[in-house]
Amino acid sequence: MSALATTDHGDAILTGDVLAHLDAQLVGVRRLLQVVLEQGAAIRQRDVHNVVRLAGILQAEMQRRGQLEDERMLLLERAGSRLGVTGSSVTLALLERVMDPGLVPVARALSSELRGLLSELQREHACNRALMHQELAFLDHLLRLVDDGSGAYNAGGERPSAGRSLHASRRGVFDEEG
Repeated sequence: MSALATTDHGDAILTGDVLAHLDAQLVGVRRLLQVVLEQGAAIRQRDVHNVVRLAGILQAEMQRRGQLEDERMLLLERAGSRLGVTGSSVTLALLERVMDPGLVPVARALSSELRGLLSELQREHACNRALMHQELAFLDHLLRLVDDGSGAYNAGGERPSAGRSLHASRRGVFDEEG
């Protein structure tokens, strides 16, 4: 890094890169949160097609998030080399030592907002997972009620009807002979 990039007021290039990265992280997390919220609504409405569509979008957003994480690691390595520490030990408090002091409050606010959105994202995603687990458990329960033990199709390749399956399973429970 050249001496021109560092002033008495901090490293202007590093400061700009940190702020730009925090902005990019916020944009990405907001997109992820929007998808997760929409997916939660689709789960509650039992809109299977929309849940699956949103899962694909969520996957794409997670790939973008992975790229942002790679960029974050490079930025931390760069800052760590500037600070004389490893990239993994760089914190916002350490970064503030080399940032433009006038922009430190901006970085703090962005970082705080990012942490809050990440917490909300984690909560909503956990809620969606719990809802999906409930829906799948209920579906599994319904399928077990109609299953006669022979599988989804009979020997002729036809699906057994729910009525026959229920009747067959009742007969097996109550009929001593078969």
